[in-house]
Amino acid sequence: MIRKYCLFFLTSLIGLSSLAQSDLIVQGTSPSLYLFHSVAPKENWYSLGRMYNLSPKELVAFNNTSMDKPLEIGQVIKAPLTSANFSQNGLKAADEVFIPLYHVIEEREWLYRISVNHNKVPVEQLEKWNNIDKDQARPGMKLIVGYLKVKEANASWANTTVSRIPGSETAKAVLPKQEAPVKKTPEPATTGASSSTRGTASTTTGTAGPPETRRAEQQTGRTAPQSRPVSSSSGNSGGGYFRLQYEASGKTVSGVAGVFKSASGWEDGKYYALMKDVPVGSIIKINFPSTNKEVYAKVLGELPDMKESAGLTLRISDAAAGQLGASGSRFSVSVVY
Repeated sequence: MIRKYCLFFLTSLIGLSSLAQSDLIVQGTSPSLYLFHSVAPKENWYSLGRMYNLSPKELVAFNNTSMDKPLEIGQVIKAPLTSANFSQNGLKAADEVFIPLYHVIEEREWLYRISVNHNKVPVEQLEKWNNIDKDQARPGMKLIVGYLKVKEANASWANTTVSRIPGSETAKAVLPKQEAPVKKTPEPATTGASSSTRGTASTTTGTAGPPETRRAEQQTGRTAPQSRPVSSSSGNSGGGYFRLQYEASGKTVSGVAGVFKSASGWEDGKYYALMKDVPVGSIIKINFPSTNKEVYAKVLGELPDMKESAGLTLRISDAAAGQLGASGSRFSVSVVY
């Protein structure tokens, strides 16, 4: 009997140890994100609150139960991810540490969809945290989508902790540099001219200003001298970086395009698109009849299944729309692939 009990106890310890060492997988979608937790011996609402940096009452309410109802070993509860314990911007208290949280990529799922489902964290941030390019995402891959922040004294259960989120300091440092020129633009000798120019730019942006104009003004503190916000270097001329990889198969479709935000394309000419029934990684040619301009974009995945996609044939990155000279959130295009 003693021998059986020892064997059972050892097996339980091994099981709990493996549970503690496993990566934390985020469940749900924004705005209701949470983690699963399997109750271990001696755990209660208060110890779980300390573990996940939440008040016991928050845990109880999220699980639709009562503090008076005791927890059972093996019972699965949900630990909500809130602004108090979930970080995607690197902010935390001095006595807190970060624990990586993951999402397992599913079939036909791409980084844009993962971004939308996890508080619209920028795709570029996902790439940085996981040291990958968006094209390298594959089904079954575990992807960091944010960090649980807990008190350092209560983080001994975690497999991995970090004191800072990779790239968060860089992101903070870039913003002042982008905004500084805006404050320094007015000069005593040309104040009138500057004001006049800015007034004209504001009027243009309000009526038909394309995304690249607004982007150029934001980054340089002055109106863009032409419709294209970036130089012709880095493969940005002749339709963009992916032009030489384009191979037409004779398929053509005309329809309405929408836009999604991306940091790519403004300097490197790498344009991207979301489109149904086109294999991921395909290069498509997009023509905007109003300006007779065209760009070559790589397909990242399918068009998102959401109400904003109703009536759209595809979505293209804002840099691609800017290169085409398109304004507004929707515009007619023709696509060849």
